Amino acid sequence: MSLMQGFPPAPEDRATLANWRTQPFNAWSFHHVREIVPSAEIRNDPANVRVLPEGDTDLSAADLDHAVNGMANDALVILHKGRVVHESYRNGMTRHDPHILMSVSKSVLGLVMGTLVERGEVALDDLLTKHLPELEATAYAGATVRHALDMQVGLLFEEDYTATDGVIVDYRKAANWNPLAAGDVAGDLRSFQERLTDSTGPHGETFYYASPVTDLLAWLMERATGIRFADLVSQRLLAPMGAETSGYITVDRLGGARGAGGMCLTARDLALVGQLIIEGGAREGVQIIPKGWIDDIVTKGDNAAWMRGDFHDKFENKDMHYRAKWYVHPGDTPLIHGLGIHGQFVFVDPVRELSIAWFSSEDTPTDAVWLDHVMNAVGRIRAAVAI
Repeated sequence: MSLMQGFPPAPEDRATLANWRTQPFNAWSFHHVREIVPSAEIRNDPANVRVLPEGDTDLSAADLDHAVNGMANDALVILHKGRVVHESYRNGMTRHDPHILMSVSKSVLGLVMGTLVERGEVALDDLLTKHLPELEATAYAGATVRHALDMQVGLLFEEDYTATDGVIVDYRKAANWNPLAAGDVAGDLRSFQERLTDSTGPHGETFYYASPVTDLLAWLMERATGIRFADLVSQRLLAPMGAETSGYITVDRLGGARGAGGMCLTARDLALVGQLIIEGGAREGVQIIPKGWIDDIVTKGDNAAWMRGDFHDKFENKDMHYRAKWYVHPGDTPLIHGLGIHGQFVFVDPVRELSIAWFSSEDTPTDAVWLDHVMNAVGRIRAAVAI
């Protein structure tokens, strides 16, 4: 690729704040995000790295060549029983390059929140405004931490990724993800939250996907613990689980973390997050994420709220739920996953002991074609692995 080659790169080959989420530029920028957007490091512990052994599970029936060639795939890492059984990279990415998770960031946040609840730093029935009283005059009033974790806050926010103006563009400018136009006032995520005063209805009844709700939780977690969000993810998850590489998260002009979509991890380390779920939140007998929290994600979601919500048709009206920022396909062999725009995924099959990290640089933020392609590929991977 000629993208970002030479100094300076030719104008037509430069990834910038204005184009970094569009093809062809995202094939480079999605694993160079910190060169585009300010970020805070999520440190691993180099003295505590979990070395993943190689495995030899036969995945020939899954036709992985078709799976990755059918998308703008950047990385695919598959763990089976804690061993690397497939690893591939494209578009100049390597095992050491953190790639943006987009909304899989939400799922990582959901795990870390379990540690706050266990320690009594936050209670699930706490009102959001107990921790963030400056939001009393917004649509968040009356909503609880549980509502926010399960995307059941009655907040009016149109998550239209193709919009060229309006509230979502203002949101991206506040997050430092879009350039400011002439006359724009530089904002930040926290002051942006104070503008969200319109409601869709009562809290706790309907799954309603609104990314600012998760950014608010990152802010709330900082307020409750006194620890910066990037450091919280490091201390409570990345370092103790044995991440191979430090990650990072994009921040706004005040250092506010984009908890909804700005986290960047390597494919191996994202797969290791899935492996931690398979192992009940523990590593070598040391509990990192409470096992009860993980069990709750798998078994306690509100299917009725999901069916009333705005995402069930994307998954062919399947029997599903959304719990603590994770999508769950229940059953005897449940599938748990995180999903991010432009083709970012982590899949966890605890029964088969499968963890799959999948990164892409799709041009369209959301697309039924590539979503079906990935879900079908994961179905073939699961079918190739004996229970």
